[in-house]
Amino acid sequence: MAAAKRLGIGVIGIGWVAREHIKAWKNNPHCAVVALASHSVANATSAKETHGLSDARLYTDWAELIRDPRVDVVDICSMNHLHVPQGVAAAEAGKHVLIEKPAANDLAGLRQLERAIDASGVKSLVGFELHWSPYFESIRSMRDNGFFGSIFYAECDYFSGNQDKWYQGYHWVKTREKGGGALPAAGCHAVDAIRQFVQSEAVEVFAYSGNFTRVMEWDPTIVTLIRFADGTIGKVGCILEGNVTYQFNVRLHGSKGTLVNDRFLTSFIPGQTGWAQFPTILPDTPEVSHHPFQAELDHLVDCIREDRTPTVDIKDAVKTHEIMFAAEQSAREGRPVKLPLS
Repeated sequence: MAAAKRLGIGVIGIGWVAREHIKAWKNNPHCAVVALASHSVANATSAKETHGLSDARLYTDWAELIRDPRVDVVDICSMNHLHVPQGVAAAEAGKHVLIEKPAANDLAGLRQLERAIDASGVKSLVGFELHWSPYFESIRSMRDNGFFGSIFYAECDYFSGNQDKWYQGYHWVKTREKGGGALPAAGCHAVDAIRQFVQSEAVEVFAYSGNFTRVMEWDPTIVTLIRFADGTIGKVGCILEGNVTYQFNVRLHGSKGTLVNDRFLTSFIPGQTGWAQFPTILPDTPEVSHHPFQAELDHLVDCIREDRTPTVDIKDAVKTHEIMFAAEQSAREGRPVKLPLS
């Protein structure tokens, strides 16, 4: 692609996350938002006016946006159950894709999406934006520099409740058809996080789940144990029900040190006699304006322009989703489930 050509961005689903994406696309000098698709004309018009997108075309049919010849990248911010058909259509049309999490609500959809992207050769990025969190970058740097030695236990938790009071998509995400489940709806960020910190492949999953408040059609509480190939033990807790204040917990135990959220204790630093705290930007709110979308979207643009594979492409995201779906299967069947899934 010629360096001078700006990428035409088409955004499908103009909700909470999409508006932050639009801000990030506008801040990148190599992009222009040229199309918006929403079932609500009023919603799309509002976004167009708010963000000064005078040249953007508005569509109520997302398939028409994908067919728009000005669109080079399709940014999928729609409801979870639409990600697969929209992602497949975009890939088959030769458009690069950014797919908000989850990429799919089930294994069959995940495989369909993966095949379509593989066959097309387009660039893909799945929306696990915490890869670009300064906090996560700090943890990876500490790990790589030997602060923890050999990590043998890792724990990541996604706790959040009272969605009906603050989440705009609550009415659809609580349904099995559209929301999928606790891990597709939100807890997948914790699964992705534990994969970032443990540099080994997951080989087995065991999980328990429950629905204690009946606010969701699926089980809003699920605890997942993960066995990794190198013997590391992982645990992902996800609670999306009850009177829960948002928390994203990280705990790493290694032969030389321990991390608990923004505190660490390590023999790597001679003379350390107690816990040290490092100032950082924690993922401590569900508010999307707090999330590192700019760095995420800039990364995808650079990968398209330089013909590189994005960090969290469909191949990487498949591994996270397989852990999720294996956990759901294990909770249903009451037995461990081997990975990778067939």
